[in-house]
Amino acid sequence: MVAQSMVLVIDDEVRSQESLRRTLEEEFGVLTASSAAEGLAIMEREFVQVVLCDQRMPETSGVEFLQQVRERWPDSVRIIISGYTETEDIIAGINEAGIYQYILKPWHPDTLLLTVRAAAQLYDLQQQTQRLHLELRTAEPVLRQRVASKQETLRNHFEFSRITRAAASPLNGVVDQALRVAGCDISVHISGESGTGKELLGRAIHFSSPRAGHAFVIENCGAMSDTLLESELFGHKRGSFTGAFEDRIGLFEQADGGTIFLDEIGDTSPAFQVKLLRVLQEGEIRAVGSSRTRQVDVRIISATNRNLEDEVRHGRFREDLYYRLTQFVLPVPALRERRMDIPLIAFDLLALACSIVGRDSAGFTPEAIDCLTRYHWPGNVRELHNEILRALTLSEDPHIGAHLFSARVLQAAPVEDASEMSVLAGLDGSLKDRMEALEARVLRETLIRHRWNKTRAASELGLSRVGLRSKLSRYGLDRKE
Repeated sequence: MVAQSMVLVIDDEVRSQESLRRTLEEEFGVLTASSAAEGLAIMEREFVQVVLCDQRMPETSGVEFLQQVRERWPDSVRIIISGYTETEDIIAGINEAGIYQYILKPWHPDTLLLTVRAAAQLYDLQQQTQRLHLELRTAEPVLRQRVASKQETLRNHFEFSRITRAAASPLNGVVDQALRVAGCDISVHISGESGTGKELLGRAIHFSSPRAGHAFVIENCGAMSDTLLESELFGHKRGSFTGAFEDRIGLFEQADGGTIFLDEIGDTSPAFQVKLLRVLQEGEIRAVGSSRTRQVDVRIISATNRNLEDEVRHGRFREDLYYRLTQFVLPVPALRERRMDIPLIAFDLLALACSIVGRDSAGFTPEAIDCLTRYHWPGNVRELHNEILRALTLSEDPHIGAHLFSARVLQAAPVEDASEMSVLAGLDGSLKDRMEALEARVLRETLIRHRWNKTRAASELGLSRVGLRSKLSRYGLDRKE
């Protein structure tokens, strides 16, 4: 139950005092006094929110009394009642006494109630505001510390050293260049196949740059129409198009002072490229449906799996925008071009998969690592993550074995057998050579899937155990690799 506000009524005329009391007591707690001295004594011992005082009193005027109240109880809300003759005196004393409102005699009960009700609400609002200010002052150092701690956590999580790679990885050169360009406030374009970690490299650049304390926002430019993309990036005004029910702040404005990562920039239309070019040239944006522009300070990191130079040659990408975006280009090699990184990445992804699935794993068997390293990974790290997540879900053993991988991974030819892959592709070799290479791959995949149980493998392939052993010996698969 909400406590009633307490009103102090001061009037030396008993009839007027009683009339005020009866009018107010249905909604408020009411205290009465017949003189200024009595009123001050009451305020010394009672908690009063609103003071209602008559202007004409024998000892002192209402304005002079309320000046004393303001000095001693500045939070109280003060109202004065006067006749027409004292209006000028009251107006002159409003600032000194901090009078909230004055009521002219003869007053109407409804007017009086509305005025006192508003005064009580004003008092409550003042108290809430003071509490909020106090809470904010108390919380400000904590909030600053939390923000600084969060920024430090993000910097540590996305620093270049967290990009998994081997000592001899081709990715090392790319990371070294990215580290150098991070501190230079220029546009960076990251090229490479889907799933190679372009976004991760972009985050590392941002959090190693002077803009690290500001926002890093991401937009996939190939996932929506020009209208929606323009709205997402530049914002829109209410009613500017169907479905625009309220104003929206765009990502460029949200990233002001920070970095925006434009993924799949090669999928944008020439019409949208013109609007994006203006942002890069002028540093200003205009929300959809607005006639006003706004200056923004944003660093752009773009990425695509397309060859932008080819797109420019074929007229699908504006040449002037291309040169604005590619002040520095970082090509990220595909996973198959850095096979030495696969075991390290696999263990990182396994830890991530364990957190997703909610179970532990002791790691991979050597055969499983061998299979992962042999496969060419057209989907790069993203495909590797899915494969490990699937294997962990199916695993019943402490270690993940190769038999849990998809058939396409198990059927991959060894790296050193690339010439046999060329034969199978019909580039060279007799029919007998091609069939033997294919047969060796099928045998190996079947044995791994059956965990080198020769009886089961022979049964599936329709061979006798003797026949299977003969073929395994012929292809160098007669013992578990």
